Amino acid sequence: MELLFAVLGGVICGAVAHLVLPWHSTRGQLLGPVVGGITAAVLWEVLTWAGWRYDATWIWVVALVGAGAVALAAEWLLGRRRTAADVAYYEAAKARGARTV
Repeated sequence: MELLFAVLGGVICGAVAHLVLPWHSTRGQLLGPVVGGITAAVLWEVLTWAGWRYDATWIWVVALVGAGAVALAAEWLLGRRRTAADVAYYEAAKARGARTV
C-alpha cells in the first residue's frame, strides 16, 4: 500500500514539474507525471531492498524529492532540446527557400 502512495506522490511531483517549467507546448502533458511516478517506484523499491523501513521519514523524502528532481531534469532537458531542434529546422527550411507565414 505504501508503494501506491509513493507512486502517487511521484506522479504529483511530476505534474508540478510540468507546470513550473516553461516550454509547455514542446512536450507532452504526461511526461512529467510518468517520469515522476516511475522514478518514485524505482527509488522506493531500491530503498526497501536496502533495508529502509516503510514508516521512516527519510524513505519518503528521498523517494519524493528524487522523483521531483528527475522529473524536473527530464522536462528541462527535453524542453530545451525540442526548442533548439525547432529553431534549427526553421532556419534550415528558411535557407532552402521555404516561405514563412
